[in-house]
Amino acid sequence: MARVFVYGTLKKGQPNYKYMINTAKGLAKFQGRGRTVEKYPLVIAGKYNIPYMLNIPGTGHQVAGEIYSVDDQMLQFLDEFEGCPDMYQRTLMRIEVVEWEGKGGTGEARAAAEGVVECFVYSTMTYPPEWVGLPYHDSYDSSGKHGLSYVLRESR
Repeated sequence: MARVFVYGTLKKGQPNYKYMINTAKGLAKFQGRGRTVEKYPLVIAGKYNIPYMLNIPGTGHQVAGEIYSVDDQMLQFLDEFEGCPDMYQRTLMRIEVVEWEGKGGTGEARAAAEGVVECFVYSTMTYPPEWVGLPYHDSYDSSGKHGLSYVLRESR
């Protein structure tokens, strides 16, 4: 099992959460909520209002999201879903645990007690330079006050 941190449309209550609970795609177990240890720019960009975490450590905000434990099948699905490695790149980042729900073994308990875990995160190093000038968010909600509703793939 791998640990994945999601900050956009795959979170609970967001437009693509359905994929996280579709066991035909693999297994994803919610572990808790967290935020990036380092600051990153989280922008909403493109004609489909997609949330992107730009891989520019030290700029922006600590980004809030959810921590999942996923199996190899789900990780492979997420790679395809996220257009990895072209649109997003999957990298390890340090995530500060805000609220832990996992009841796993001592490794998880120890990591939660320390407050920081390593997770795979889909961020991007391949973006138009003007995206750096977009507003930075510390968390994402498709129906947030930014007014930039995500356009579902089936509606594009």
